[in-house]
Amino acid sequence: MRKAKACAACRERRRRCENSASGSPCTFCTARGLRCTLARLTGDATNVEHGLSPSSDAVTRRSSTPLKQGIQSSQSPARSLCAELVQLYFDYVHDQFHSLFHQPSFEKDMVRGKAPRILLYGMMALSARFSKNTTFCDTDPRIRGNAYAKECTRLLDWNDISLTTIQACVLLGAIAITEGKSAIENIYYAMACRMAQLLDLPNCKTDSRVEREVNIRTWWSLCMIDVWSSTGVRLPRLLAPRKNVPLPMDEVVFLQLSRDFGFDDVIQTNQRSSLLAEMVRLNHILQQINDFNIRVAESKLDAIDILSDVEHLSSQLDGWLDELPDHIRDTRENLERYSAMGLGRMFVAIYLGYYHFGQMLFYRFLHEDLESTSIRNRRYANKCKEHAGRLCDIVYSSETVPDCDAKYNMVGHVLVIASTVQIHNLLFESNEKNVTLAKMRLEKNFCIITQLCALWPTLDVCMNRLMAFHKACRESADTSFRMDQWMVRFLVEFATPVTDKTSHESDGGHWSLAELGIPSD
Repeated sequence: MRKAKACAACRERRRRCENSASGSPCTFCTARGLRCTLARLTGDATNVEHGLSPSSDAVTRRSSTPLKQGIQSSQSPARSLCAELVQLYFDYVHDQFHSLFHQPSFEKDMVRGKAPRILLYGMMALSARFSKNTTFCDTDPRIRGNAYAKECTRLLDWNDISLTTIQACVLLGAIAITEGKSAIENIYYAMACRMAQLLDLPNCKTDSRVEREVNIRTWWSLCMIDVWSSTGVRLPRLLAPRKNVPLPMDEVVFLQLSRDFGFDDVIQTNQRSSLLAEMVRLNHILQQINDFNIRVAESKLDAIDILSDVEHLSSQLDGWLDELPDHIRDTRENLERYSAMGLGRMFVAIYLGYYHFGQMLFYRFLHEDLESTSIRNRRYANKCKEHAGRLCDIVYSSETVPDCDAKYNMVGHVLVIASTVQIHNLLFESNEKNVTLAKMRLEKNFCIITQLCALWPTLDVCMNRLMAFHKACRESADTSFRMDQWMVRFLVEFATPVTDKTSHESDGGHWSLAELGIPSD
């Protein structure tokens, strides 16, 4: 067999592979602390110098194996890069995608060399796309994490049923969906859910309040993930909410805890101040909205049942909003306050969820309002437009307040749905002011989605979905908003490509805002 001249990582990024001597790791892998496929298994320099690459298969098969050295030294590029990428993970992914860790404890473990390698690689795989480090200057942001993801996958040990493996599976599921691999994502999440059930995770015996709260937050993260992941592949859910599991505590209190806090220590916390707890409450409504849209599309509900269910779900969304304490309401003042506490992006994530769930619930009435003069249909259609508009507005606001910009991949999906509502306004709105506003929002959304596409490969699918939707509007504007099977797939299966709504084949041409009559600069 012909000897490879480039390692796997350099072949994948399609760049020259440089190494100083035969059998040594290449420059690219050395700088990133990766396991270079050109290096001999014995005498791998990165094992000693960086403490990130595996030293032997016998050691690295254990998913919970920690780093051999801390990363506090600034002399090692790999250590400093690892610290940077973990921080970016907590900035842009954690508490928006999922909530799995107590950041102060994890960072302390990382400095001490006790953080499991599998978790570090998983975090780095998700966050490398955000880095401005010169190490990545010649690498497309969308593929920077690929080598870390492969190492994370290699380290996964299915025989290790533990919290670490559950967390690793969630990270790997998140990595899979960034590539649009919804089936693989679902497998990882399913394994995480089953392990959590086997361990009875929220009731596991722990040594500290921090560890117990991490278990609770991981459990509720899995419950929320299960709702949208299972819906995305049309499979039954694995986890049902349990009344005997307490909701997460206030994030400010949680982040101030240390492992020294015992169960006898009194902690003052208000669960109505917990952002994650509010996400859990909202997610319960999302589950019902998804089920409702699927039943409607399958013609399993008559007109009376549809209106009854919409009224019930609408009252739940209104009830959630009405019960919110003033300090969690969607105001500029609250956004800036949460930003100052380091929780700005999590605050934005809550309202991205709320406004998206609302536009999902009322979306069907965009079509029905065109076919009837019902006051109720008009009211619900306007609610859809209001939710879509407020979703756009909070995304715009998040970009003007420090440390609030939401860059996780679901932002692209919900903005695509909100953009189709703006297309509806362009087509059918008679008020010129509203038409102008819709054009402005479409322009901004297009720019934001394009920027996000540069980070997340799966958002290519979202852009193609918007193109398919616009094509359906051109061919039949009067029926393109009808809540049929195609529309349900469009709304909930965010990582799955959709075919044209009609039987005509797509021409495959480039799509732009000019297609909507909005000239581009």
